[in-house]
Amino acid sequence: MSRDLLGSRLQALVPDHVPGLAVVVVDPEGVRDAGAVGFADLSARTEATPQMVCPWFSMTKIVTATTAMRLAERQVIDLDAPVLDSVPFFGSMRPSSRAVRVTARHLLSHSAGLSNPIPVRWVHAADQPGPDADAFLEAQLAKHHTLRFDPGTRSSYSNLSTLVLGAAISAATGKPFVEVVREEILDPLGMRQTGFGYTAEMDSHAAVGYHPYRSPMRLLLPRWVAGERAGRWVSLRRFLVDGAPYGGLVGSLDDAARFLRMHLRGGELDGVRVIGADAAARMREITIEGRRVDLGLGWFRPADQRGADPAFVEHLGGGAGFFNVIRIYPSLEMGVAVMGNATKYDIDAVARTAIAN
Repeated sequence: MSRDLLGSRLQALVPDHVPGLAVVVVDPEGVRDAGAVGFADLSARTEATPQMVCPWFSMTKIVTATTAMRLAERQVIDLDAPVLDSVPFFGSMRPSSRAVRVTARHLLSHSAGLSNPIPVRWVHAADQPGPDADAFLEAQLAKHHTLRFDPGTRSSYSNLSTLVLGAAISAATGKPFVEVVREEILDPLGMRQTGFGYTAEMDSHAAVGYHPYRSPMRLLLPRWVAGERAGRWVSLRRFLVDGAPYGGLVGSLDDAARFLRMHLRGGELDGVRVIGADAAARMREITIEGRRVDLGLGWFRPADQRGADPAFVEHLGGGAGFFNVIRIYPSLEMGVAVMGNATKYDIDAVARTAIAN
């Protein structure tokens, strides 16, 4: 792996800000460069590599969105039909005058008006089954049943939006959501080191997540998540999130690069057409602005980056122990994916430095 890719500025992030980083830069033709610094496991002194496997967290949402677009092109799901038609318990949302107008398109653009409860305890041990998907979502909607604005009038990022979209996908196909994503996205793209749980093949590449030991935020996590201390870090035991559609994927940076290249190539990779070129372009077209992020159909742009040059769209994926991003620079026909095993660090600086190199 090339350490020159990251440069001295990125080297300075290790180990003070993040134990390990892996970065890949791609264009439509392939991987332009890839590299890693630091450690995937501090105790075992396992070096970080582009093959390291991390929870994708909310980076999963762009995969869910792509699945929805693929199914819409085959008319399996109607992006403009009321979601209440396929997800009956969405009828608990109030006011009902708004609930009956929410569509999958609103869910994709986070413009349905759903709230965004903090999901810090939406986790279970990786070797244990998670909650029933429908029961989990129904319980969350019962707790957070107010639609805060008229659908389509503005964007407000919400994990619940993507959970509802996942339920609509499952209802339309008659299959569990995780099975649909495997059949429609992961298998066609050859993403063999990515799934909704750790496999035996992933184990040797799985990174350990770390959180600053002195950060009080670690106390918000279930007590069983905290593992051994490693210097200024506390390691986190392996877990999965409750709610596969919004953040359940676990996978390698190499697989993220394949997914990113597919989008750069207008929905096709290695002769496999996942979505049409028009659909790929519409996904990254910003159509609605919000206070924090501006949305397309899955991809977003931070509101404070509206004037960025070169312009980009992205999807972040952050949670306890890991922080990732997948980003497209349309004018450059380039993309970058970053994975790091710390809860927070300057991931924008990493992505920008990688592209500059």
